[in-house]
Amino acid sequence: MHLLSKGSSVLEHILKVDQILSEFRLTKEELKEVMRRMQREMERGLRLETHDQASIKMLPTYVRSTPEGSEVGDFLSLDLGGTNLRVMLVKVGEDQERGWKVETKHHVYSIPEDAMTGTAKMLFDYIAECISDFLDKHNMKHKKLPLGFTFSFPVRHEDIDKGILLNWTKGFKASGAEGNNVVGLLRDAIKRRGDFEMDVVAMVNDTVATMISCYYEDRTCEVGMIVGTGCNACYMEEMRTVELVEGEDGRMCVNTEWGAFGERGELEEFRLEYDRIVDETSTNSGQQLYEKIISGKYMGELVRLVLLKLVNENLLFNGEASDILKTRGSFETRFVSQIESDSGDRKQIYNILTLLGLLPSELDCDIVRLACESVSTRAAHMCGAGLGGIINHMREQRSEEVLKITVGVDGSVYKLHPNFQQKFHAVVRELTPGCNITIIQSEEGSGRGAALISAVACKMACMLSQ
Repeated sequence: MHLLSKGSSVLEHILKVDQILSEFRLTKEELKEVMRRMQREMERGLRLETHDQASIKMLPTYVRSTPEGSEVGDFLSLDLGGTNLRVMLVKVGEDQERGWKVETKHHVYSIPEDAMTGTAKMLFDYIAECISDFLDKHNMKHKKLPLGFTFSFPVRHEDIDKGILLNWTKGFKASGAEGNNVVGLLRDAIKRRGDFEMDVVAMVNDTVATMISCYYEDRTCEVGMIVGTGCNACYMEEMRTVELVEGEDGRMCVNTEWGAFGERGELEEFRLEYDRIVDETSTNSGQQLYEKIISGKYMGELVRLVLLKLVNENLLFNGEASDILKTRGSFETRFVSQIESDSGDRKQIYNILTLLGLLPSELDCDIVRLACESVSTRAAHMCGAGLGGIINHMREQRSEEVLKITVGVDGSVYKLHPNFQQKFHAVVRELTPGCNITIIQSEEGSGRGAALISAVACKMACMLSQ
């Protein structure tokens, strides 16, 4: 009798946990509704009269043509999108078999906190210092190279080499940058140093760079997506519908900035108490609400809040949270991936929880894993609804019976989480009947893509000047 009652109390316990976690589950109908709202906001963002009110800004990138393989030379690329700056030398050369080949050398510099949150001058002087160091390492100070800049923040482009920073995201706060031309800030910093010359020919978002770098692998790649610290997507839109730019012919790459989806209340009934706390305690409260459900910057914190809720309900750790677990940001997103990668012996889960000052039982370990799976599965499904919206929109615009399309994806959550990819792919396919979708993972997408776009920009400039 005792064993039976113990077994049934464990079952009751798990059922109570499941009831709390069930809020994270989204039905197919709910995901379709998210997708429909996403498409509606995309259309509002493309139109002149509704652009200012739309939560999804659909920013034109001025990237019109994709590389075709005849661009050769040495290019430098910078990639700033998180807490690291990557400087990369990209050699684009001819290759007998494939017509071109791309070789890269790179170095990663960590951005000090005071440069992220100080002034724009401090941040861009630091970037110029890193370029100088990189050129020294490769003995290239004497060469004036074309530079492509991957800058992964919301920018309103006025041309391929001119873009105004709308607002910082991802914890950056450097004053004096918002409302200014980012390429101008970089050029000024290079000039202030005076120890090398550099021709900044193109600035792109990391999604655009990813799309272009994957286009080299697969010529049907017309969508780029990032699921890492942040979350965003771009795609090739028909020029006739991009009302913010003159011209009707061909296509232009549009940076959706879909992380901001939800700022007009479109996600209210899908947001949970944990989402609201994450938002209220962030540096940009009320903004980037869709991104805060999906991206790596927030995933670990969402899990931590769920665990605290379970502790408060006396369903975890005997109702006692450690001081570390009570500390904001202590549950890192990489823990989510590691816990879900546990082989079943609970060792990995146990080690992480003891790091956090806890002494978990086997049942505690299993519950923590369920909490991680709930948060990451919702992220994958929400993200899939967004991409489904873009692909269905493209198919409608092109009036194609079957849209054959490739999507290039980059980012740490997509690459490193053990189950995100397959759950994400399944939802995208379920929501896009009539589409034949290939999804490829980008390698060094941001750096390579920026260099390849610089190569195209240089070639276009040469053609125009002839």
